[in-house]
Amino acid sequence: MKKLVTLSVIALFLVAFTTGENNPPKEKNAGKALLDKVVAKAKSYKNMVIDFKYAINNSAEKINQESTGKVMLQGNKYHLTFMGVTKLFDGKKIYTIVPEDEEITVSNHDENDANAMSPNKIFTFFKKGFKFAMDIKQPMAGKTIQYVKLTPSSVTDKRKEILIGIDTKTNHIYNLIEIGKNGTRTTLTVSSFKFNQTLAKNQFTFVKAKYPNYYINKAD
Repeated sequence: MKKLVTLSVIALFLVAFTTGENNPPKEKNAGKALLDKVVAKAKSYKNMVIDFKYAINNSAEKINQESTGKVMLQGNKYHLTFMGVTKLFDGKKIYTIVPEDEEITVSNHDENDANAMSPNKIFTFFKKGFKFAMDIKQPMAGKTIQYVKLTPSSVTDKRKEILIGIDTKTNHIYNLIEIGKNGTRTTLTVSSFKFNQTLAKNQFTFVKAKYPNYYINKAD
């Protein structure tokens, strides 16, 4: 679940990238300029509400799975619903709610933990450890999508490359394609993107009364 939740957050928002030293100057500047536009656009919103489609495929392993999810973000808080599990972050604590097990896990958020995800990290997640380059531009679903390719610098990274598709008209993320060295292809596509919405006052607040029969496990 942690892998899927992390992937969701990464896929739905742009992060800042360092330039690859092996990229030609013209290509490097074009990619940086486009990414800067996406970052600036995302940072200008009061909140974001995103519905997405998730698919993972590996023909050799006979894996073909699809799912949908939704995430709401505001400031340093988020509310993510994915594969029947809800993950709520109120800015201090993370609540993982699993209705199937009637269980809630409460954990503290450590900003210094490299593996911990939060909205204020989404613009710096790829700042280290990747080289990027402009990739293909193609029409998709009535949009013009420009891809930026990220290649992990570490040889031990299990990912071969990551492609981030950007709608050139809106400067919003359209999709993310992660290709593993083992042939696994993970695709996350934004099906609906709304911003500056009127959200409930307790949208990012955990209300214990809503889960009277749930077992609460404090992980930290």
